[in-house]
Amino acid sequence: MKTRITELLGIEYPVVQGAMARIADGGLAGAVSEAGGLGIIACGGARPEWIREQVARARALTSKPIGINVMLMDPRASEVAELVCELGVEVVTTGAGSPANYMKMWKDAGVKVVPVVASSALAARMERLGADAVVAEGTEAGGHIGELTTMALVPSVAAAVSIPVIAAGGIVDGRGMLAAFALGAEGVQCGTRFLTVEECGVHEAWKEKVLKAKDSDTIVTGRGTGHPVRGLKNKFARECRKIEMAATSGEELEGMYAGSLARAVAGDVENGSVMAGQVAALVTERGTAAEVIANMVREAEALAGRSLGELAELNSRRARV
Repeated sequence: MKTRITELLGIEYPVVQGAMARIADGGLAGAVSEAGGLGIIACGGARPEWIREQVARARALTSKPIGINVMLMDPRASEVAELVCELGVEVVTTGAGSPANYMKMWKDAGVKVVPVVASSALAARMERLGADAVVAEGTEAGGHIGELTTMALVPSVAAAVSIPVIAAGGIVDGRGMLAAFALGAEGVQCGTRFLTVEECGVHEAWKEKVLKAKDSDTIVTGRGTGHPVRGLKNKFARECRKIEMAATSGEELEGMYAGSLARAVAGDVENGSVMAGQVAALVTERGTAAEVIANMVREAEALAGRSLGELAELNSRRARV
């Protein structure tokens, strides 16, 4: 199965695992890569020692390509950017800023650079900087989000750039994967779907909350701070929304989210920020990373009546016109 994404990243299937903060470690990334997708280690806020440990952990699980996500607003972003090259990681994804300062270093080291974007204008800018591909992430996604839906964003980005596009936000199975390819993508990124797999080390309480979620169970908080986050409804999220609605200044919102993700990671799914996308309602099984990827591709191709490689070739031709 070939698309420009599989060929670019050296993977078997055009499936990328989302970089979920404090969740996407070397164990999950290594399992996804070994299954034929691209596993990503989330490094936002992480110590260099932890990053080294997780890359080594992933390498122990697979000889296939792995990726690192660099949050560019992180105070340690420069140090992490250098680690990407030092550790020989094949792919870097970026968010929360521009990778311009690191692009030459990464390209000289042979690293594939794939920024996450929330608009076609930003996608075009990333292409001009030398990005190899972009992840167009719609507002349906879990965690930090933009405004445009995947349905509107992906075709807009695909029309704006000639490099391949990976669709993200609201994709959990073969139906979503096929829809993404129909919109112009040549690969998909999934975060929420991998939360419940065996290799994901997130707390069992978080997994159960995802498995029990209904389609109306996500909520966006943080709009008043300028950094909106989508997660599952709980005591913490409702209290945040209440405070945001009543706040008269930005100062009243400061510190409201401090430690919230750490609490959720520790298993407090009522008082922590339990990030998940709108498709959480469609995640009803556990399974393994390999099963998730295989089932997704199988379903998409069955629905399409043709291989995804053929659909991707059509998208590639459009991008070259």
